[in-house]
Amino acid sequence: MLSVALSAFALALTGLLPVLNPLGSSLIARSLTPHLDDAARASLARAVARNCFAVLVVSVLVGSYLLAFFGISQAILRVGGGCVVGYAGWRLLHAPDVEEAPAMPPGNAQASAFYPITLPITVGPGSISVAIALNAEVVKRDLFAHFLGVGIAFGLLAFIIYLCMRYVCKVRQYIGDSGAHIADRLFAFILLCIGLQICWRGFVELGVLTA
Repeated sequence: MLSVALSAFALALTGLLPVLNPLGSSLIARSLTPHLDDAARASLARAVARNCFAVLVVSVLVGSYLLAFFGISQAILRVGGGCVVGYAGWRLLHAPDVEEAPAMPPGNAQASAFYPITLPITVGPGSISVAIALNAEVVKRDLFAHFLGVGIAFGLLAFIIYLCMRYVCKVRQYIGDSGAHIADRLFAFILLCIGLQICWRGFVELGVLTA
């Protein structure tokens, strides 16, 4: 039982951590909410961490059934999610500088904790696909031990996301205003490219394009 739980833990952690990219997601979230004070950012970080944990749990438990119920393929999920991610990146790329941007009230920032910060910026189609794939391993493993390992991995990932979201401003302090401006535009462009890449993979799976 222990070996099954450890194997599931390692599989979930190594499979999801690179896809989630908590540090990159936190820098993008910081660009979306530049004027939050420390208390509001801590509250936002807790909300995003809870949301990410919940989305991953739901994905691994019922994700494949929900997609089948609505007749949605993983390829279509990638295309739709990629469009949303790409649009968010495009808006960030053409957004005013942080110094010129209007302050976002804490209430509005909390409202954006789920969309778009949790979904699809932090937990995107790639992460959901990995979580759904973890469910396929259940038939080969002890059910309780498998989900115990996966649940612990999800909890650790949520904690890492919280730390990155909570203390992302410390990183900004080190790079300064000029570095922050460059980082904002760089991550906006990266986000746009990620969205296009997700869309491309979806179209390849649909047979519309070739790899």
